[in-house]
Amino acid sequence: MSRGPAEQIVVIERSPNPFRVDVSVLWDYWELLYFLVWRDFKIRYKQTFIGIGWVVLQPLFTMMMFTAVFSGIAKIPSDGIPYPVFAFAGLLPWTYFANALTRSGNSLVGNSNLITKVYFPRLLIPLAAVMTPLLDCVISLVVLGALMAWFQIAPSWAIVTLPAFLFACTLTAFAVSAWLSALCVRYRDVGLVIPFLVQIWLFASPVAYPASLVPERWRFLYDLNPMVGVIEGIRWSLVGGHPPNLAMIGVSTTVVLTALYGGLVFFRRMELVFADVI
Repeated sequence: MSRGPAEQIVVIERSPNPFRVDVSVLWDYWELLYFLVWRDFKIRYKQTFIGIGWVVLQPLFTMMMFTAVFSGIAKIPSDGIPYPVFAFAGLLPWTYFANALTRSGNSLVGNSNLITKVYFPRLLIPLAAVMTPLLDCVISLVVLGALMAWFQIAPSWAIVTLPAFLFACTLTAFAVSAWLSALCVRYRDVGLVIPFLVQIWLFASPVAYPASLVPERWRFLYDLNPMVGVIEGIRWSLVGGHPPNLAMIGVSTTVVLTALYGGLVFFRRMELVFADVI
């Protein structure tokens, strides 16, 4: 009688180095990541009357409101770009960022049934929540293209930098989400604070106004907001205007990488108790 293949035993141990971050293990679970992203995308628009049309309507109505208030009443400048295009180009990365934070903040709590039953890198859950709104972002790019055609604005060579700035936007959302999702498991108040945080962050970012309006004495402090460089860079790559300041990009990149590393270390330490407290 032939014997079957030897049973494989996987031992999961805590690394002796608390500051070591290994994200390469995520690649081994790429199929699960794909499933989580596709599941979240389908559930988001399931049994809705307009369906995926909300992807277009949300930034479109916000753009119209910003145009009426900030351009029509407050007379905010827009770096020589028609204000509707200026506002929509800023709302495109911001809407993605806000949706990613809102969804990822409660993602671990919402998937408690998976966390308590099966082992997989828990980081996949907030990562999937960050990646899902990217599909919305692609659709919004098509709408922005139609808006640019209406105002007869042609993209310049700067369009080649768009993937880099979109990647920076995704990285920023993932860095913040790693902190918020882990904190939300222990302190459920975090899930209630996230919408308020997003509202404050909106007005601290150059979505409805150009960064050039910020006084010079406050610029360094302002540039510590990583979304400043991201929004200014994406707007410049799509519709032109003033190119982003290299110092601004450097400060934003440093803040994002620092927050990402710190978030991954914090997430890894908190991950050990997720199943016990969730």
